[in-house]
Amino acid sequence: MNFKLLAAAAALCISPSFAILGIGFQYAPNFGTSLDKTSNEEIAGLSSGDLQLGKVEYRHGSFSGMQGFGLKLWIDILPIIDIEATYNLQWGSYSSTLTVTGLDGKAIERDIELEFDGVPFGKTTPKFVAMNGDVSITYPITSLPIIRPYIGGGLTYYLSTPVMSAKFINSYMEVLEGELKEALVSGTMSEKQAKELANKLSDKLQDDGLNTNLGGHIIVGLRAKLPIIPIAAYVNGKYYFGIDYDDEIDASSFVLEAGVGFAL
Repeated sequence: MNFKLLAAAAALCISPSFAILGIGFQYAPNFGTSLDKTSNEEIAGLSSGDLQLGKVEYRHGSFSGMQGFGLKLWIDILPIIDIEATYNLQWGSYSSTLTVTGLDGKAIERDIELEFDGVPFGKTTPKFVAMNGDVSITYPITSLPIIRPYIGGGLTYYLSTPVMSAKFINSYMEVLEGELKEALVSGTMSEKQAKELANKLSDKLQDDGLNTNLGGHIIVGLRAKLPIIPIAAYVNGKYYFGIDYDDEIDASSFVLEAGVGFAL
């Protein structure tokens, strides 16, 4: 009986343990990317001749590190090399506040909400959101029956939201027209108009769209799977290059991916 058990265990160990196709869900944080906070910056001075009527100021908060999740599809059917495709979504939250000081010296503060089509957060506290799609070719370093370490690289398509910055708001103020402009110039902006201005800034930022660019990555990873059981676990370290985020963002090139998947 013991001999039969040992033979069965040996057969499992020498049998192919890696599937030809797998799909997984992964935790994919980027702990190094950050945004520094800013103090109130004057966007526009409200004046009439030599008389100063008020001002518009803006500030935003900070974040350090981004949380993230993703999906991974891999194919091991090819000889020598493997192919995998990954989609990651990462985000960091920051505050965004517009302060309007009118003729009477009263300051009206209005938090700016941002909403982007295709970004799964709805209208909420501003978030810097980065998305990327990777296509990688990997080469197994060894042929161990249960553990497969690999190295490789590939192409990355980056998408990211712009940051609501003082520079952006200042450019919008220069082309502001209508009742909002009159209220600014006269120093009589109401709370309702301040809210309208914040909403228009949010709309304008969304109209400018997502930042996109093409780059690449290097990957070092490890995948583990027991024979017969259709579950695999993996961890990847990726170094990205060609990242072109908003100028306000201090981007990190390193991302960790750790996940589990269903393997056939």
